[in-house]
Amino acid sequence: MADSTTRLSEAAGATHPPLIEQTIGAFFTDMAQRQGEREALVSRHQGIRLSYAQLLAKSRQMASALLRSGLQPGDRVGIWSHNNAEWVYMQLGTALAGLVLVNINPAYRTAELEYALNKVGCKALVTLPRFKTSDYLGMLRELAPELNTAPSSGQYELASDRLPSLKAVYWIDSPADTAEEPGMTRLSTLLAQGDAADARLDSLARLLHPHDAINIQFTSGTTGFPKGATLTHRNILNNGFFIGEAMRLTPEDRLCIPVPLYHCFGMVLGNLACLTHGSTIVYPNDAFEPVSVMEAVQAERCTGLHGVPTMFIAELDHPRFAEFDFSTLRTGIMAGSPCPIEVMKRVQRDMNLREMTIAYGMTETSPVSCQSATDTPLDKRVSTVGLVQPHLEIKIVSPETGAVVPRGETGEFCTRGYSVMQGYWEDPQRTAEAIDAQGWMHTGDLATMDDEGYVNIVGRIKDMVIRGGENVYPREIEEFLYRHPAIQDVQVVGVPDAKFGEELCAWIIAKPGQALDEDSVRAFCKGQIAHYKVPRYLRFVNEFPMTVTGKIQKFRIREVMVAELQLAEQKTA
Repeated sequence: MADSTTRLSEAAGATHPPLIEQTIGAFFTDMAQRQGEREALVSRHQGIRLSYAQLLAKSRQMASALLRSGLQPGDRVGIWSHNNAEWVYMQLGTALAGLVLVNINPAYRTAELEYALNKVGCKALVTLPRFKTSDYLGMLRELAPELNTAPSSGQYELASDRLPSLKAVYWIDSPADTAEEPGMTRLSTLLAQGDAADARLDSLARLLHPHDAINIQFTSGTTGFPKGATLTHRNILNNGFFIGEAMRLTPEDRLCIPVPLYHCFGMVLGNLACLTHGSTIVYPNDAFEPVSVMEAVQAERCTGLHGVPTMFIAELDHPRFAEFDFSTLRTGIMAGSPCPIEVMKRVQRDMNLREMTIAYGMTETSPVSCQSATDTPLDKRVSTVGLVQPHLEIKIVSPETGAVVPRGETGEFCTRGYSVMQGYWEDPQRTAEAIDAQGWMHTGDLATMDDEGYVNIVGRIKDMVIRGGENVYPREIEEFLYRHPAIQDVQVVGVPDAKFGEELCAWIIAKPGQALDEDSVRAFCKGQIAHYKVPRYLRFVNEFPMTVTGKIQKFRIREVMVAELQLAEQKTA
């Protein structure tokens, strides 16, 4: 890297402590042996409490059961679930067994689920049976009706026309579940077939390598199809460790994790940050609900709390906020979407989170590249995403020339180092588009770097919308809406929103002679795409604003909607 006196927008992180060169399973085994009696996991909505020794035993039992079911190291296993203890058993169990855990968003519906399972060839799927209005098993039966006439036995092997790779479905049951599910096996039945003392796990551990792929997470693609970001033990174990270091976690810390585990936020910034520091994981509920978060913080005497800005706003503005004791809190991470400055100030003042940090990254980089520290000056903490993380390099380059820009100038944020993904699953073309020949991940985010090296994210080159912490690419929604028989053309943009940061707006041109209304478009989306991808605003138009060369001007669509709806731009850090 160039010397800082050149005042270029580039920086390298610290090189101490050294990187962890172990697998997740080996590292966690060592941790559990050092502090077996300490509390590792509290899942309040399930009434589950496990020490490190107990969590290791459950994870080994899960790994043994998965291997005894016929899965082989390298096979992909999907998990389609909200937060629970079983999610952690799967995260650690697959790592111990050398299996690749595939995170599937619980908001996915049939079309998205079918694509995800087939894209990476999932051989097994662990799923919640249902949650609120989501009938997960019903959606699976819609895709694989062969399940309906099959026995409820672990010996059954699915042979589905639409899901050709999928051989087994395990549903996360509870003691209250009395009915069986044809073609599917209770997860508790699978788990009972495992043995924590299975000698095969110790033999296998010697064959696993930190550079082995261990996790696939889907990121929405500008092509309209999600891409499977493939992450290794080394990627996410080290990122979790250094995130925890930035928060100064110790075995005395208890971290409340209301953010979803299917995202890196919950799985890496939450679970792995804790497990690499001997801290306690606390799940307040299966999905976010502000009162249960505040109850968990008070009852469990949590020292840390994670969330996207909308979560903290929901807690701060809740009518019962004053009832709860936040005196034990000190740290946590606010990430997922830009942090409103006033929200950060309120969180520090009213929730005692004086050492709250901001983190920035993307799934493809495990995810965090920059983070503020617990002692970062307040003005930097509310106006930047912090400094480069250890063992990483960052630079800000001109999108046109690729040259590193002077400090203070805007350019594309790029990062390089251990955190960069292995690639997009079986997609070398898009991998090469994202990671250049020198190993730099091109994020598509526009950023600036100040004289002290603090980074500020100022916009996005890519046409991405961040709605309440969910990354949404308009092209994916456009591709889906194009399937509507009455839609000729559609353009989707993000518009400002006080609650979610951004909301989706679709401008639609109907085919000649076809009648369209909002209800019919929303009905077309229901059950097919995640709720957060359904545009809030729909407008039926005859044409789009165009340049003289025929290029659609999405920024003009956004400007028109902001004026028409009288939306205020959100001031963010």
